[in-house]
Amino acid sequence: MSCKICGSNDLEEIENKDTYYFCNNCEVIFIDSAEIVNPEAEKERYQGHDNNHQNDGYVKMFRKFISNLLEPNIDFEAVKDVLDFGCGPGPVLADLLREKKFNVDQYDPYFFPEKKFKNKKYDLITSTEVFEHFSDPIKEMELLTSHLKKGSYLAVMTSLHPGPENFADWWYKRDPTHIVFYNEITFNKIASIFDLEIVDTDFEKYILFKA
Repeated sequence: MSCKICGSNDLEEIENKDTYYFCNNCEVIFIDSAEIVNPEAEKERYQGHDNNHQNDGYVKMFRKFISNLLEPNIDFEAVKDVLDFGCGPGPVLADLLREKKFNVDQYDPYFFPEKKFKNKKYDLITSTEVFEHFSDPIKEMELLTSHLKKGSYLAVMTSLHPGPENFADWWYKRDPTHIVFYNEITFNKIASIFDLEIVDTDFEKYILFKA
């Protein structure tokens, strides 16, 4: 058993209903591979979400993502092509970004499976409420960074974990499709692996990388 992010063997098993591991090197927490839900169950879980334009709270979440993370840090005049990676069944964020006059491609393995991003590079890639679903985060980061232009951005939204001592009662892990959890140390490690700069983070759920 080795860490999904840094490859370290210095893992600590977290006692819980399910088996999770905490890496003492990069501080990622991930569930035992044998306990990952199957793709059919994961898709069914997504379909039960009310993720669409009629859900005011859902729309507000993405408006805050744009106003709190993207607008303060990115020159929108220099952005043309955007990829919303893992957009889900109701691509609200993609539509909000189109309102900014960006060309937006959508991808989701279940709902928008056409890989329009093939042979393309982007000024901005967004990945919101997606990283916690990655069974192989490094493989997914290899894919994402291969589609970033030099000087472009990867904007991520995922709740940062509160540490192994508070993990058992943490609300975010209750979703069975959430299988890997990060903190600022984990994201610093990811940045170093892929030669990225961390431009901004709120240390809670937003992280902005620059290639």
